[in-house]
Amino acid sequence: MTTPPQIYINDTTLRDGEQAAGIAFNVEEKIEIATFLDRIGVHELEVGIPAMGGDEAAAIREIVNLDLNAHLLGWNRAVLSDIQASIQCGLKRIHISIPVSDIQIQVKFQGNWTRALDQLREAITFARDHGLAVSVGGEDSSRANEHFLIDVAQSAAEWGAFRFRFCDTVGILDPFTTHQKVQALVAALPIPVEMHTHNDLGMATANALAGVRAGAISINTTVNGLGERAGNAAIEEVVMALKQTYGLKTGIQTQHFLSLSRLIAKTINCPVPPWKAIVGDNTFAHESGIHAHGVLENPQTYEPFAPQDVGWHRRLVVGKHSGRHLLNQILQHHGISLPPTQSQSVLDAVRDYATQVKRGLTADELLNLVPPGMSGPSFP
Repeated sequence: MTTPPQIYINDTTLRDGEQAAGIAFNVEEKIEIATFLDRIGVHELEVGIPAMGGDEAAAIREIVNLDLNAHLLGWNRAVLSDIQASIQCGLKRIHISIPVSDIQIQVKFQGNWTRALDQLREAITFARDHGLAVSVGGEDSSRANEHFLIDVAQSAAEWGAFRFRFCDTVGILDPFTTHQKVQALVAALPIPVEMHTHNDLGMATANALAGVRAGAISINTTVNGLGERAGNAAIEEVVMALKQTYGLKTGIQTQHFLSLSRLIAKTINCPVPPWKAIVGDNTFAHESGIHAHGVLENPQTYEPFAPQDVGWHRRLVVGKHSGRHLLNQILQHHGISLPPTQSQSVLDAVRDYATQVKRGLTADELLNLVPPGMSGPSFP
């Protein structure tokens, strides 16, 4: 099946992202994050769990009062008091989660699936009677009986849900199985399907895209992949992959992804790994001699897209794996030109020093390895 022309991003950093162990946003931080996401064009924000009350409910009310362009969504169990809490927060759009796998139904409904369905119908009906738009999510869809999953989703649509969320709750799927399951679900439903994928096996982004290939039109994301256990599909990865792999533009201003990533990292006091896709410090850093030489000639040799597309800039790093071409380029930038024998000598010193300090060299460290008397400025 061909991918649709428009994919909607429903970012859940403020709900599922915050459910990561040890993470807690205060009211001001939630407002700042929601405002940033809205400003760059994210279509929908899952802003939290109203039934928690206290600061959580206060933050949700504050965000509702901002009158953002993004649709705002509150997360609920299939419990009437949860939905009443969403109404009290001023939300017009809610998500209702219901377990659909045997193991989840056994734990939460003592194995009584008919009671689970009755509770879902009552919750949807109550919400719709109060003028709310309702999305329904099948918790643990990836481990559910496929016929039961379709029955639940079809029932949700019949009762008034505008969308059904396929949840790989424990992140067990691969893209091939995801495609097969979601394709069957999409074919059976009169309403759109949304992907909610976790990263326990490192495939959250891949599974989200597989769902899109199968016909889903909405994806849950979080900034930096923040989320429970190993996290969720990262917004920066999903949006750039849709653009680069499928040619799909979401309308989100990707040049702000680095700033967004750094905002979240600062807020949760947790640095982003340098090798993190799209926003890590090494994303556009080149040290290897072959790679650096190629990028200097033509950036497309070793970069899938321009660093400016996500708010980055290119970095050329002198270190253990650097070659003379990069070394000479950087030295010439500082007004130093070395003959080949001296260039090799400095390169040997660079590699030895980089091995000792276990990183690339700063400009000052490199220049201090240049023997005195070379052309250009002198250094101690």
